[in-house]
Amino acid sequence: MKVDTAEFIRSAHGSGDYLRDGRPEIAFAGRSNVGKSSLLNRLLGRKSLARTSSTPGRTQAVNYFLVNRRFYFVDLPGYGYAKAGKEARREWAARVEGYFREEPPEAMVLLVDGKVGATPLDVQAYQYLSGLGAAIVVAATKIDQLPRGRWVQAVRGVREVLGLQETIPVIPVSARSGEGIKELWGVLSSRLAAR
Repeated sequence: MKVDTAEFIRSAHGSGDYLRDGRPEIAFAGRSNVGKSSLLNRLLGRKSLARTSSTPGRTQAVNYFLVNRRFYFVDLPGYGYAKAGKEARREWAARVEGYFREEPPEAMVLLVDGKVGATPLDVQAYQYLSGLGAAIVVAATKIDQLPRGRWVQAVRGVREVLGLQETIPVIPVSARSGEGIKELWGVLSSRLAAR
């Protein structure tokens, strides 16, 4: 998909802040530091639209980016940041749950670290999101950090640990090299077209 315009619209911190203007939404979720903001920037062809950081737990709000004035990319807070206090983790969980309670997005991209593989937290996130009825696509991030010969094995491992059906795509991607970006856009475009 050609991205003509992409702009940050708003950070939502509570139920009254969530955007619901009738435009479709594609939400991105994953563990802290899995590369959500970097992947968003790569998909949108922008260097620093979504703020990136090497410090886990940076994204604490639900962030909306308007793409081509037609649909939103929604960057959700990362989960599983161990150094965050219990209160902060509860607030993050409430934000994410509040976002989904309003209305499920057209598609949900669950980012899993392709080098590390799916963790128990990723399994919990997948089960939670699939229980909400979200149409899930899994992106195995940081795939460029593995030798190309291990990509199939890494994708198979993510699929097995998450217990995915064959109908759920797992796309190996790299925000750094651009690997898999075209394929991910293909899946997301078809979800948007089905709306």
